[in-house]
Amino acid sequence: MLEAVDLIVEGAGQLLTMAGGGPRAGKAMGSLGSISDGAVAVADCVVVAVGTTSEVTRAYRAPRRIDAGGRVVLPGFIDAHTHVVFGGSRHEEFEQRIAGATYLEIMAAGGGIMATVRATRARSTAQLVEDARPRLARMLEHGTTTAEAKTGYGLTTEDELKCLQAMDELNVGQPVELVPTFLGAHAVPEEYAGNPDGYVDVVIEEMLPAVRDWARSRCGGEAQWVPFCDVFCDEGAFNLDQTRRILDAAKGAGMGLKVHADEFAHLGAAQLAAALGATSADHLLHTPLEEVRAMAEAGLIAVLLPGTPFGLGLNDYADARSMIDAGLPVALGSDLNPGTCYCESMPFVMALACRFMRMTPAEAIVASTVNAAHAVGRGQKLGCLQPGFSADMLILDVDDYRHLAYRFGTNLVRTVVKRGEVVVERN
Repeated sequence: MLEAVDLIVEGAGQLLTMAGGGPRAGKAMGSLGSISDGAVAVADCVVVAVGTTSEVTRAYRAPRRIDAGGRVVLPGFIDAHTHVVFGGSRHEEFEQRIAGATYLEIMAAGGGIMATVRATRARSTAQLVEDARPRLARMLEHGTTTAEAKTGYGLTTEDELKCLQAMDELNVGQPVELVPTFLGAHAVPEEYAGNPDGYVDVVIEEMLPAVRDWARSRCGGEAQWVPFCDVFCDEGAFNLDQTRRILDAAKGAGMGLKVHADEFAHLGAAQLAAALGATSADHLLHTPLEEVRAMAEAGLIAVLLPGTPFGLGLNDYADARSMIDAGLPVALGSDLNPGTCYCESMPFVMALACRFMRMTPAEAIVASTVNAAHAVGRGQKLGCLQPGFSADMLILDVDDYRHLAYRFGTNLVRTVVKRGEVVVERN
């Protein structure tokens, strides 16, 4: 007698399972675990079986069966770095950059991050939720089923908690699963101009305890719901000593660590991330090879964001090829934010990664699924299609995975399944 399940997706020309343990590094980043004429059986929101169509349909029956029709089926994309919760827009800065203004010049003139901080502070939690919904809906349509989401546009304890609360509400109000990161050290707010160390004291002594207490009150102290802590360590933001102080305090509070490193200048933040046992270091446009090796030895994941230099019109991109060759696992993220990279499409990020960072199409997919899952602390349940993992998967409107990076400017995602439920279906 056939075992009853909720859903069977069958007839995949290429079923990319990503099956295996841990983040992929080196040559393993090209391994997709492909099954021809593949199928996936789903019950109670998780994958229960993966194999060929004949194997799965001989063992399982379901009230709903989706014929992939020879198309590509793969895990949902995981966007490993976003700033999706914010108020306002900075479209005028885009025009300023076209006229020749640099990011740091705009920031020094009161624009940049602080412009979004002012707009975000003026919004209520409910307004921030409604602002983010359409962005998340567009991300979902392009295949993103999970996204890391940073605070950092509040820069007061009250406003940072407001952003976390918005993420909490979005996690139950729409399909894209958000993984929160506290980024109170995104910039020195205007009220602390000239006194960055004083603001660092506020982050350590007031904000971090409030974030920890918020997480405990919302989730009963479950580790998976405690936000990561991130610091923007770069020219014009926080220096290495300030970054160390904040991350040391966050580690003591039981938070996972991330760091914005080497986006505009090399300050040694990647080396610091390796020394502190951070989960990831992000951006890494100016990271020397010795620090790449240190991150690989420490087990970090490099989260690369090719949309950001593209959005800024720069020619500098992270050296993904050297990182992969050095054995450092690479993940990808959109860096969705209102100032430098208003990008909601992970397939476009993959297209950029292949063209400007010399990643192969297979490596870009691994970086956007299994490796991204580990970069956001969800590698034990997301990023793969194998028994016990969340049933998050995509059906593409193509028969070969290489079309994802080969084509750009069009959406190849036909069907999106999140936790076993069809949430997007485009015919």
